[in-house]
Amino acid sequence: MFDSLTTRLGDVFDRLRKRGALSEADVTAALREVRVALLEADVALPVVKDFVNAVRDKAIGQDVVRSVSPGQMVIKIVHDHLVEVLGSEQVELSLASVPPVAIMMVGLQGSGKTTTSAKIALRFKNRDKKKVLMASLDVHRPAAQEQLAILGRQTGVDTLPIVAGEKPLQIAERAMRVGRLEGYDVVMLDTAGRLHIDEALMMEVAAVRDLVKPHETLLVADAMTGQDAVTVGKAFNERIGLSGIVLTRIDGDARGGAALSMRAITGKPIKLLGTGEKLDALETFHPDRIAGRILGMGDVVSLVEKAAETIDQEEAAKLAAKMEKGNFDLDDMAAQLRQLRKMGGMSGMMNMLPGMGKIKKQISEANIDDKVIKRQEAIISSMTKAERKNPKILNGSRRRRIAEGSGTSVQDVNKILKQHQDMATMMKKVQKLGKKGFMRQGLAGLLPGGGGGGNPFGR
Repeated sequence: MFDSLTTRLGDVFDRLRKRGALSEADVTAALREVRVALLEADVALPVVKDFVNAVRDKAIGQDVVRSVSPGQMVIKIVHDHLVEVLGSEQVELSLASVPPVAIMMVGLQGSGKTTTSAKIALRFKNRDKKKVLMASLDVHRPAAQEQLAILGRQTGVDTLPIVAGEKPLQIAERAMRVGRLEGYDVVMLDTAGRLHIDEALMMEVAAVRDLVKPHETLLVADAMTGQDAVTVGKAFNERIGLSGIVLTRIDGDARGGAALSMRAITGKPIKLLGTGEKLDALETFHPDRIAGRILGMGDVVSLVEKAAETIDQEEAAKLAAKMEKGNFDLDDMAAQLRQLRKMGGMSGMMNMLPGMGKIKKQISEANIDDKVIKRQEAIISSMTKAERKNPKILNGSRRRRIAEGSGTSVQDVNKILKQHQDMATMMKKVQKLGKKGFMRQGLAGLLPGGGGGGNPFGR
């Protein structure tokens, strides 16, 4: 989401780093470019003005021009203030209330409100082990209630049975009653949206709020809408009262302004980020980590957390045991490819690594495409069990059959076999060196020619 902003700010800061000393005029010129970058990213004008003024006061007031590395000092000040604008500390969803805890979802039609309701419900179910009931109060949009019911079946979360002709207030009242009688911990109320803010919408949502007195009222806003998202946030907060914001579609090509503006304009924390279409694609919003992503510093902590969440520990233990014996077949390779996809693919991982913003062009030219991973999985899936266990039996006719079955070419099949062979060779070297030898020689000892060059993973 922040690609363009990251690139623009990266260019500004690169010029600052190259200067041995900075004058007040240098700082002012750099901040002028920061201002333009923020405006181009769709950040609200009042937020941009306050941001630049605050950074200028801190930068000039902290003797930046006389510091050891003035460029780094300015970057640190920008980073710290960026964290402040985004909310300083992460704020989790609160369930500190008498069950069933009511959580009301509000927002405009098309913002991803219903899907986000299901994502949050799944999060409560899996992470917090809560019994959750979802109820759709949207009687205006065709099939809205059926959509939530389908998502409920997909996530294994209960949904309130649909009763034809019921009004939103009646549905909300029934949902809370069922929640109390059947021992639910959380009741998710997915309210109706509109294509734009109108009085009828506000009155309906306000009536539901007054009836159920929700512990959390979350605005679901589409990051792609830019300034409009900020306007919507302000309107809902003034009329309904929000406890937090969920930004959706941050994996798209939005310019990022909504994230920087929402917290400042509404005064309410951004609590969650929708990072994709899958029902587990939901992240806690960490202001410091997002600031790091924006400034090209990466987000290694989130990457490690994502790995910890997605890695199958039992499968990892089996692979480790096979590696110790020097065994690594194509089934193991397929498992690693699936793991990579679960973590967001190559692009998802690279976005979290420091300095990646500067080499996006080279990455795109290198054609590192997540579709390649799916093609590789398809090739391995087109093999028989015996072929996956023993790739040596793959002669020309078998390779042609696999290529046809996976919709790829024989060259693609050859590439993945070469990749597997190189990885298997590396595993054998690990086994041969043993733990002490590996620690002594390091990865260099595994590379062709004792570390002279080449890539053990193929191209």
